[in-house]
Amino acid sequence: MRPERVAGIDEAGRGPLAGPVVCAAVMLDPRRPISGLADSKVLSTMARERLLPLIQSRALAWQVVFIEADEIDRINILQATLLGMRRALCTLSIAAEHALIDGNKIPRDLPCRAEALIGGDGIEPAIMAASILAKVSRDNHMHTLHARYPDYGFDRHKGYPTPAHLAALERLGPCPEHRRSFAPVKLSLGRRLSA
Repeated sequence: MRPERVAGIDEAGRGPLAGPVVCAAVMLDPRRPISGLADSKVLSTMARERLLPLIQSRALAWQVVFIEADEIDRINILQATLLGMRRALCTLSIAAEHALIDGNKIPRDLPCRAEALIGGDGIEPAIMAASILAKVSRDNHMHTLHARYPDYGFDRHKGYPTPAHLAALERLGPCPEHRRSFAPVKLSLGRRLSA
């Protein structure tokens, strides 16, 4: 029999050149189902934003953790993601009995049993809920960063390596929110240093 206190864990923002990777853990309440859950990538912005307060109010527990660019640069993106997932799980207000993690890696030293589910954000409701919390939280944060660094277009591309972002990086060089360990940022820094 499956334990009742199951936490779904997912992340948003592994691929961008700027901003944090955001990890979320959600423990759904089986007595308070939420309709419309899906992988955040297939939902519209409006659907994600409608689901966010429902998840926060109906879940048994939820947590969102940001791992900033400087920490990503220090330990690498994979380790930063696993660290964020661990922190999100460990700081839930109710201890999980089991963790379901989107992907193929399980963070070390978790406080409960865990399993990795490849494509879990498309099949497991708790992971879907975590993917929505992580995505909306990160997108909102990138809007805040846009207000601080408006010339990069973070409100549009959210830090991903779009042509517009790469052009801004070429023109302006990296800002403090850029991940210096990522190749396009490293290249931009190198060109500026050698100029």
